[in-house]
Amino acid sequence: MESVLAQAAALLDEAGPQALTFRALAERLGGGAASIYWYVANKDELLDRTTDHVIGTVLADVEKLPDTDDPIDDLRAMALTLFDAIVARPWLAAYFMRNTDVQGNALRLYEKLGQQTLRLDLTARQRFHAVSAIVGVVVGTAIDLGRVLPEELLDSAADRDEYLGRFAQTWRELDPAEFPFVHEIVDEFDGHDDVDQFRAALDLTLTGLRRQAGS
Repeated sequence: MESVLAQAAALLDEAGPQALTFRALAERLGGGAASIYWYVANKDELLDRTTDHVIGTVLADVEKLPDTDDPIDDLRAMALTLFDAIVARPWLAAYFMRNTDVQGNALRLYEKLGQQTLRLDLTARQRFHAVSAIVGVVVGTAIDLGRVLPEELLDSAADRDEYLGRFAQTWRELDPAEFPFVHEIVDEFDGHDDVDQFRAALDLTLTGLRRQAGS
């Protein structure tokens, strides 16, 4: 089963979910497609089990993180570890925590995040909302970073900063009376670093959590 999931992950890494077919996987494994049905019932189960196989490595990395005296710092380190994994493999975002009956590693990772909130003075609802918010910031931002680039950029020699610069220039030409916020932040948008933007969003979330916990 491990070899099946490893090869399925390789196909997903190379070309995304559309490339993962039983026929393509069987060719990788050197057998017939029918043999894969010994392990999974359908493509949905294959996607869930492959996701959980990969999340198992993320969980292992999270478990190696040193514990600190500050649960907020520990949450930040765990969130960054998950974020890096999803940015490296954008397909993960669509399937992470999709079916925890199958995805035991994903559920354990969710539990690891949640256990940090048990160290804070929060209600059960606040803990649930806190972990949901952290996972949302991580997965949502990673999805945005993994989004397919417009054909205009793919077909040109322009790099990301040049592409953003075009939009920034059009924003600068907007009426500042109608778009005062856009004019205020356009220099920040122009050439911004996506990872820095993610870290800022994560820190805003964690700062709110710290204030809520009164610590």
